[in-house]
Amino acid sequence: MWKLRSYLKPYWLWCLLAPLLMVVEVFMDLLQPTLMASIVDEGLMRNDLGHIVSTGLTMLGVAVIGLIGGAGCTVFSSFASQNFGNDLRIKLFEHIQTFSNRNLDLLKTGSLITRLTNDVVQLQTFMQMILRSFVRSPLLLIGSLVMAIRISPALSLILLVSVPLLFGLLYVLIKLSFPLFAKMQARLDGVSTVMQENLTGIRVVKAFVRANHEQKRFDAANEDYTHIGIKAIRLMSLNMPIMMLILNASIVAVLWFGGLQNWNGELPVGDLIAFINYVTQLLMSMMMLSNTLTFVSRAKVSADRVNEVFATASEIADAPSASATSGAIHAGRIDFDRVSFAYDAADENLVLEDISFTARPGETVAILGATGAGKSTLVSLIPRLYEVSSGSISIDGTDIRELKLDELRSRIGFVMQRTILFSGTIRDNIRYGRPDAADEEVEQAAIAAEAHGFISKLPQGYDTVLGQRGINLSGGQKQRLSIARALLIRPQILIMDDSTSALDAVTESRIRGRLKEQMRDSTNILIAQRVSSIMDADRILILENGRIAAEGTHAELMRSSEIYRDIRNSQLKGEEEPYVQSQ
Repeated sequence: MWKLRSYLKPYWLWCLLAPLLMVVEVFMDLLQPTLMASIVDEGLMRNDLGHIVSTGLTMLGVAVIGLIGGAGCTVFSSFASQNFGNDLRIKLFEHIQTFSNRNLDLLKTGSLITRLTNDVVQLQTFMQMILRSFVRSPLLLIGSLVMAIRISPALSLILLVSVPLLFGLLYVLIKLSFPLFAKMQARLDGVSTVMQENLTGIRVVKAFVRANHEQKRFDAANEDYTHIGIKAIRLMSLNMPIMMLILNASIVAVLWFGGLQNWNGELPVGDLIAFINYVTQLLMSMMMLSNTLTFVSRAKVSADRVNEVFATASEIADAPSASATSGAIHAGRIDFDRVSFAYDAADENLVLEDISFTARPGETVAILGATGAGKSTLVSLIPRLYEVSSGSISIDGTDIRELKLDELRSRIGFVMQRTILFSGTIRDNIRYGRPDAADEEVEQAAIAAEAHGFISKLPQGYDTVLGQRGINLSGGQKQRLSIARALLIRPQILIMDDSTSALDAVTESRIRGRLKEQMRDSTNILIAQRVSSIMDADRILILENGRIAAEGTHAELMRSSEIYRDIRNSQLKGEEEPYVQSQ
């Protein structure tokens, strides 16, 4: 938790004022029993009404000052803790944005959501407790002990038994609770992951009538979390009754021995009442401290989980010598030189092995292969979503590791296999990569992507607000918006990863024609499942088991590659070829 202290530094004044105001409240609380003793001994026992009234008014004034101190502490501690949580959440989110795909594969989405929400809230609450309860409880404990000893050193010997018992109980509870709270947060990750998967794939769940299966998955994760939670709370529930037992036993002992001292004339009644109040305050402060310290276990677990995210450095970062020159990518020539890749660095099973090819400006290079051949992985290496395991990728003669990430990615238009749209208008989604693009440019990109037609028919046109993940659009419409978004940035390199799979052959053919005209000076990388989509490409690469099994034009591969002929014959029966040949 100490590593996160820097997030409190901007609010140092509030962090200073909150404890100081709590000191005022504690000091006022410590005065009350002494004033009460004065009322009893000097007022009631001597029948002095004036003393009772004046001391009573003093007690009222002390209470008001204490109230102001306590309220002020709450206000300033809330300001500090809430802003601490806000800044921590922002920095955590910013750091996650730097993660490579490999980092995101290791730290699951559900776990990251829990850390951004639940764990940050735990730390936020803990910081408020530090500025309030962690100040009040120790000061009240020490102050009550000093005042009790001042009144009766002999009676204070009772505390030599009760206080060590309470501290021993605190130690045992914290030692036992820490691993349980660590398990609780891990189980909460599981609940979040199941929930996130279910909500993301709710249509699949409904389509396959798997609601009962998903309910069982959620119930299992939730019951696991609940079981650990009950176990932890059951342990913590022992805290209150045991402490109350020690508290009441201590008060009984004080009354017993204090009564004897009073009977012998050694201790006035008022002092005995004040002593009992101080003992009560002392033991109550111990109870508050125990509740606070048990929360430390949960906060410690949350802090470790948050620090784990901060400690996770992306393997993909700008090299110290990386070029920030805006013209570093000017044409878009791509060279793969003996590139190999594995998702796990320790894994000997390579997803891609010894890949070498060149894609030149103005060329359309198509990649074809069976599912799992490594097509999407290959194109993900170009914008450094993953880092190559060996070999190198160069653009215009510069190794992509020597380019600034922002410069590299801003020159690449990537239409991903899975279409992702964001909440907002259609216009905002198209100009996601160029927020300053003019409306005319947005429309031109939509026309090129064959999206302008259906957009114009919508009631609000380009200002139509999309639901979550574009839920109010069809799959083909979402793909066309995704293509328009990539075209708007005017990339030197355009990558389309099976991004027309939801389109009919006629629409796809028209889009290819527009792209050929609009992107004629760019380097185009095209992944497709249908041979008809790539027959007119300048070059076709056939991937098999992570290697390039064949390379050439459609005509060349039909003569030389049995793999390509098998794919072509299994897909084309002559009905789609007219669309291809018409281009």
